[in-house]
Amino acid sequence: MRLLLTIAHKEFRDGLRHRWVLGIAVLLGVLALGIAAFGAAASGGTGFTGLSTTLISLSTLSMLLIPLIALMLAYDAIVGEDEGGTLLLLATYPMSRRTWLLGKFMGHAWVLGLATLCGFAVAGVVIAFATPEAALAEVAAGLTTLIVSSVLLGWSFLALAYWISARAGSKQAAASQALITWFVFVLVLDLALLALLVGVRQGGAWLPWLMLANPAECFRLLVLSAVEPHQASAITALASATPRSSLLLALLQVVWVLLPLGLAIRRFEHRAL
Repeated sequence: MRLLLTIAHKEFRDGLRHRWVLGIAVLLGVLALGIAAFGAAASGGTGFTGLSTTLISLSTLSMLLIPLIALMLAYDAIVGEDEGGTLLLLATYPMSRRTWLLGKFMGHAWVLGLATLCGFAVAGVVIAFATPEAALAEVAAGLTTLIVSSVLLGWSFLALAYWISARAGSKQAAASQALITWFVFVLVLDLALLALLVGVRQGGAWLPWLMLANPAECFRLLVLSAVEPHQASAITALASATPRSSLLLALLQVVWVLLPLGLAIRRFEHRAL
């Protein structure tokens, strides 16, 4: 355990040194602040529009940016070390490949989690000032759900990045596969689900459950569990036929972290150095 934490701490320090935490936090903070403070601009107004609308807008921001950030943060976690010769040095240490990978993943997870927390904390302050004191408990609950689900979303794509990196033969191939993964999970599957929703008129009771086969959709369902149902958009109306338990949806997101991470460990243990 000490060795695992040492590797994770080293990776976390590298993230701080390379300004990953600062860069991600500033990016998320600025965009979240704009959404929270000027959410009414789309309808011709100004200022805060309400908690439910703001949470849905922030969840859209998270769904687009956090998976991409996670994939770009770790796509070269293994293949980059391989090309740099570090993995050959690893073979001389009394340490298993599993321990090294888990420690490295833990460090990246700390970087992403801290940056997400700091970024959305800025929007939380704006929302807290814009709502009456009586509603602060609701604001705190909604933002907690958003931050926790965003962190889990980032970790699931971080695990996918490790799986990609363990399988790729070069950094260029890993980067290409990471971008394709983001495009498929965040854009293509979402549009495909919408197309199926429009095209399947009868016997489509199975359709909402397809949302659970995508970590990005699991994230969206978890955030929607904290807002009013009538605030949902057309595509998220499918959520009414899927599990509404926040705990169950959070567990599904955890599964989406553990499954690709397990596949990454298995592939890395059989990777030639």
